Amino acid sequence: MHHVNYQLITTLVAVVMALMVIFIRLRASRKPTSAKKILMPPIGMSTGFLMFVSPRVHISLEYAALAFLVGLLFAYPLVVSSKMFVDGTEIYLKRSKGFIIVLLVLLVIRIALHGYIEKFVTIPQTGAIFFILAFGMLLPWRVVMYVQFLKLKRSVETPALSRANEIR
Repeated sequence: MHHVNYQLITTLVAVVMALMVIFIRLRASRKPTSAKKILMPPIGMSTGFLMFVSPRVHISLEYAALAFLVGLLFAYPLVVSSKMFVDGTEIYLKRSKGFIIVLLVLLVIRIALHGYIEKFVTIPQTGAIFFILAFGMLLPWRVVMYVQFLKLKRSVETPALSRANEIR
């Protein structure tokens, strides 16, 4: 009988996911961003809450709240390291070495926390806790990015509207 090391598998999946996020983020910085590109990740991720239909992943409200609060704390370095800029009339995400470092540090912390937390709850419950943590990290980060995007979009559109009104 083979023994499956779930900790190793989840760690490898986390590393692959983090590397994918870094790769996608670097590629995304070459193209203009949009409200849709900013808002779709948390909307898409929110479907993951369907996992709570299964009793195997049920966790206490206290664990869920704590996971979300930790996610909010983890969102702060993402917010600080994510900047946008205007080039012509397009808005771009700025490439940031700091962002990559933040993602890697968060990954290491997440792996350490994962090993600790799974001593107290089942593997499916650990997954639920880390899903809530990730959502708590992604949601405020993307909301802040969206607000920044709207401000930059208004600044790009305002001069054009002013010139159009001056022509009349």
